[in-house]
Amino acid sequence: MMYINAPREAPPFTAGQPLYETRPHVVQAGNITPGISALEYYERRLRLMANFPARSVAVVAGNQVKYASGSVFYQFQQNTDLFYLTGWNEPDSVALLEKINEQDVVLHMLVPPKDTFAEQWEGYRTGVENVQELFNADESASIHELPAYMRHVVERNDYVYFDHVGEPRKATPASAFRGMFGNKAQGLAGADTMHRILAEMPVTKTHRALKPHIENMRAVKSDAEVAVMRAAGRISGRAYNQAYAQRFKTERVLNSFLQHRFIAGGCEKAAYIPVVAGGPNALCIHYTINNDVLRTDEMVLVDAGGALGGYCADISRTWPNAGKFSEPQAELYQAVLSVQKQCIAMCTTRENVSLNQLHAASMRLMSRELLRLAGFEDLTERSTQELYPHSIGHNLGLDLHDIPGFGGSTKLQKNQVITIEPGVYIPDDDRFPARFRGIGIRIEDDIAVGEDTYTNLTVEAAKEIVDIESIAENGVTTPYEDEVVDAFS
Repeated sequence: MMYINAPREAPPFTAGQPLYETRPHVVQAGNITPGISALEYYERRLRLMANFPARSVAVVAGNQVKYASGSVFYQFQQNTDLFYLTGWNEPDSVALLEKINEQDVVLHMLVPPKDTFAEQWEGYRTGVENVQELFNADESASIHELPAYMRHVVERNDYVYFDHVGEPRKATPASAFRGMFGNKAQGLAGADTMHRILAEMPVTKTHRALKPHIENMRAVKSDAEVAVMRAAGRISGRAYNQAYAQRFKTERVLNSFLQHRFIAGGCEKAAYIPVVAGGPNALCIHYTINNDVLRTDEMVLVDAGGALGGYCADISRTWPNAGKFSEPQAELYQAVLSVQKQCIAMCTTRENVSLNQLHAASMRLMSRELLRLAGFEDLTERSTQELYPHSIGHNLGLDLHDIPGFGGSTKLQKNQVITIEPGVYIPDDDRFPARFRGIGIRIEDDIAVGEDTYTNLTVEAAKEIVDIESIAENGVTTPYEDEVVDAFS
């Protein structure tokens, strides 16, 4: 294990998020966020604005801190579109992308200014001056200057691209900006201010939707994005193997173990609220209370993953609490695993399939696999849909269910990252074999689509029966550090 014993040197400045200058163990030189370079963020902005005519401005508002109750706040989560275009991960901020002409795009960033009192209570801020130096903003100003600043930029352009959070794929009237900031909006960055600014826009301005253009970009990951997601998948997958090797008595302790291992392994946090469902709790697809006991004669279904650099890993595994599959558990598990492996093999551009087509194929495969098992001889298509009620997968990236407006009928593209997660959930119902009732199984991996092959970003998480049972009996054979400082080392 590595310990850092050298005297702490004062950083050249303080910032509201990890940067190479302040946290070199988190962000590498030349990058703005883990694994993603300043150049890539710049090129993303150019690619976006290339879709628009000259004299256009795109408005992207960041999120605010959300409050659970009173002054108790949730962990901040940035608007992922703003994060995708800038890497900026601080609240109460607005980015304006202005296309002056066919060659020139100007990034304006309006952010919270440095404030000694606020920073003492709420944490460091990067500030107005540093956002130009560190995030390559061409112009910057305090968020408190938003009304006059934004009005000035909008007035000199002909086209304004923005979205209402409630209808992201539809251009809406200026009043839609009332929903852009939450109930905790304060001062000049609040909802009323945004509404007033847009409401005062000249009627000659053309309003257009922004979200579809960003989603089309986010659908296909860069090689750097895939590498970050591969790191998140590797860390998360190893955590599952470490869980196989232990015997947990409760869902909550297994839950806490996995979240600890995601973070200790190098991720920033859990990517989402995990599902840790023992026995019949696995029949609830989004079971998240995670507070039951785990019985040795039952299985546990876990849907969990870590996040790194803002990018999500999303893994589901199901295994026996006793460490060894019973005959019914093994039969049903092998049926789901067979469907998953066949669907993963189709994740290439050569196969020329869409997510919708993949799902239809998975339904046919699931029916075929279940019909091979004793007791399912009378299975109908409707019964299969009842036992397997969700989709085969979804897009994955900065959001767990990434780019929701991107069509499921679109053919898979190279470097599109999707989940493949067939599942089967057998209720306590006389229509189904008694030996399978109360068992829920889901097996999920994150797949980067290739031309002739694919990359399984979560391959470390064992899923073959022989491998799971071996780890349960013998432990994890690959050594791992108790605490990883650099996730990319």
